[in-house]
Amino acid sequence: MDAWQLDALTRRARRLAAPGQRRILGIAGAPGAGKSTLAAELVAALGGSAVLVPMDGFHLAQAELRRLGRADRKGAPDTFDAVGYAALLARLREPAPGAVVYAPAFDRALEEAVAGSIAVAPDVPLVITEGNYLLHDDEAWAPVRAFIDEAWFLELDPVVRVRRLVDRHVRFGKERPYAERWVSDSDEANARLVAQGRHHADLVVPVAVGPG
Repeated sequence: MDAWQLDALTRRARRLAAPGQRRILGIAGAPGAGKSTLAAELVAALGGSAVLVPMDGFHLAQAELRRLGRADRKGAPDTFDAVGYAALLARLREPAPGAVVYAPAFDRALEEAVAGSIAVAPDVPLVITEGNYLLHDDEAWAPVRAFIDEAWFLELDPVVRVRRLVDRHVRFGKERPYAERWVSDSDEANARLVAQGRHHADLVVPVAVGPG
């Protein structure tokens, strides 16, 4: 994402971070579209006015995925606790006076969610959440959109996105041939599902990338 585009998105996010009222900004998009990178950059730019609560903290544990027979589809909609995620967004949208809300985070080194990792103080005006299925309207995911005040959908050239995904899997320990198969068979199937929710976004962001 180029500097001009990031600056424009930061200005838009800053308008949501008005003191005295909690807002939730959701950033959706296919795997590898740059959601987590953009969300982290926005939080850094906004300082203490924003906190990041990723959807990935609601991955089901590996042991539970194996019990359910879904370990080979990790990342699909039914491999998350969608109801728990919606319940957390409801708590975050209406913070209780003086109460800190603790959210889970996903540890890529462990490949597991870790509870109580993210503290959200009641006076933080903007929560930024990002993930694949924020705009997914099937079954348990349908209530999520109602808790998000503004939703963005990131679009990145598919060739660049797939290359980034493979490189990310390799960086976290997968052999490249395995990573390529996983992206082709799993991540891209999820990407097609994610694209179906694009029309629910308030803003579609074509991600600009530099050469290389």
